[in-house]
Amino acid sequence: MCLFRMASKGRTIILSIHQPRYSIYRLFDSLTLLVGGKMVYHGPAPNALDYFANIGFPCEPHNNPADFFLDVINGDSTATSMTKVPGSEDVEFEEQSDSRQSIEERLVDEFRSSSYCSATRAELELIEQEKKCSSCSKSRTITYNSSFLQQLRWVLRRTFQNLMLNPQTSVAQLGVNIFLALIVGAIFFGVKDDQSGIQNRMGALFFITTNQCFSTVSAAELFITERKLFVHEYISGYYRVSVYFLSKILSDITLRTVTSVIFSCIVYFMIGLKSSAAEFLVFTLTVTLVAYTATAMTMAISADQSVVALANIFMTITFVFMMIFSGLLVNLPSIMDWLAWLKYFSIPRYGLAALKINEFVGLKFCDEAGIRNMSAAGTNCSVSAAGLTCTGEQYLDYLGIEYTTWGLWENHVALTAMTFIFFIIAYLKLRYIKKFT
Repeated sequence: MCLFRMASKGRTIILSIHQPRYSIYRLFDSLTLLVGGKMVYHGPAPNALDYFANIGFPCEPHNNPADFFLDVINGDSTATSMTKVPGSEDVEFEEQSDSRQSIEERLVDEFRSSSYCSATRAELELIEQEKKCSSCSKSRTITYNSSFLQQLRWVLRRTFQNLMLNPQTSVAQLGVNIFLALIVGAIFFGVKDDQSGIQNRMGALFFITTNQCFSTVSAAELFITERKLFVHEYISGYYRVSVYFLSKILSDITLRTVTSVIFSCIVYFMIGLKSSAAEFLVFTLTVTLVAYTATAMTMAISADQSVVALANIFMTITFVFMMIFSGLLVNLPSIMDWLAWLKYFSIPRYGLAALKINEFVGLKFCDEAGIRNMSAAGTNCSVSAAGLTCTGEQYLDYLGIEYTTWGLWENHVALTAMTFIFFIIAYLKLRYIKKFT
């Protein structure tokens, strides 16, 4: 009765049953009978008895139709035994298999020539035509019962709940960032405005930038660990690819923002960088943008990977390559022209350049006498007569960095553009996985 109620509400119930009682049989709408893998009847269940009666197999009164059908297709029906000759019991066993086979062949032939078979073939041909038309389309159309915003709401809610129920990753990441901030702040604590301060500032800014890049390696697991779940839920029509992608981005970006702000607050004031609210905000913004861009690149690399270790290898190699062209390990203006173009693909280069402009512009590393001597020697000199760099602008000129206001925001624009490009690549890879899974 449960299946009957489900069928009455519009659901299609396909049931394979052996020898049901009449109270169950009378609930059937359509009936299919097979013998030896061949169809002997397919049509409305109430018409089955009349069909068998018309082909010479009437059902006895008060007999269960299900039992009658089993007897007929097995050659045991009373209707099939009425034609037996008395006294033929001795040869009955030898002829049993031949008689059964002849009955099966007759049932199959009768159905093939019936109107029910013609109607069934017509329905199958129609289904086959619809299947061919649907196969012409490049992708299967999936319909959704809810809007984009409703899907985003629930998937994003589930993502944050999973993050709260499994806080090991987020808490560990926050703890590691605080620990590294304290270590860096202790090493470069109270940086001075002298020649050693130049090197210390460069080392601190370089470490901060590279730390933001390598700390995003944890984002590689976002798409890899839930790959099977995502494919199953998408093809089932639960949500769109864009909904799943945005929920993952928003949850991870939230975590990156919190950790970047806390990291910046600790390391900025412990090192003793420029004590200005504007410079601190620019510093925090730059550190956060580097984290965003590195996260986007991590997602772009890992979106089509199935093994976390392999994705980590690809990301590590990429970040190490980018570090070479960041502007600290090698002087970028001295690189040969046929290799110089690679610096435009380095995330640490843009972040480090923005941090250097924000920190070095306006700083003085010599006394007033040394600066006056520098001015007398020429404004374009990068070092004083004693071989010292006296101003931050001179050091930036030596590095080949444009330290104007546009030069600062140019690096921010480049980081933002790279972030969007990497996110687009990651999204397209997710759609590629969905299409061929």
